[in-house]
Amino acid sequence: MDDTWETVEGLHAWLDAHSPAHGPFPPQQKALLRVLKLSEEVGEVAEAIIGTIGQNPRKGTTHTWQDVESELCDVIITAMVALRTLTPDAARVFEANLARVAARGAPPAADPEQ
Repeated sequence: MDDTWETVEGLHAWLDAHSPAHGPFPPQQKALLRVLKLSEEVGEVAEAIIGTIGQNPRKGTTHTWQDVESELCDVIITAMVALRTLTPDAARVFEANLARVAARGAPPAADPEQ
């Protein structure tokens, strides 16, 4: 496990120990809430983009592109923790899916017969 997934494991453990969802909710509902948290984080990305371009005339420019970068990182971290909540083998699941997506986008291998 690399440092990133060790950090995710630590965040997962901390949330399990300190989240209000830890007590009254069953594990399946806790997992569902962590997945739903992604919607909140994606909304914050949208808010930052809108604030960067000053789309809301009442508010004007309220964010920077660094804010957008930070919010995107929050989405990634939240997704990683949610994945870890669903499976203790999150790193392997992620790597397998990343390889699958990368292969889809890779150019076809050259035909040695040509």
